[in-house]
Amino acid sequence: MVRLTIDLPEEAFASLRVAPDEFAAEMRFAAAVHWYQRGEISGSRAAEIAGYTRLQFLDELARRKLDVMKVNLEDLAQEVGRD
Repeated sequence: MVRLTIDLPEEAFASLRVAPDEFAAEMRFAAAVHWYQRGEISGSRAAEIAGYTRLQFLDELARRKLDVMKVNLEDLAQEVGRD
């Protein structure tokens, strides 16, 4: 695993009222969601980045009322139009 170090002002933790380790976990989750929703990574890869299993990641998306499934509307229209 690669370790990434980011310098952040201490005020960031105070503003969010979280400890640095909680902040880091939230950043990992946020980055994973961002890339997943943009279609840049799969749900499995997003879960791995966030430090969750795939099921935990999908559950957390649902809990936060975020899109769980990514659907391409053109692909869906083609599928619906098939006999």
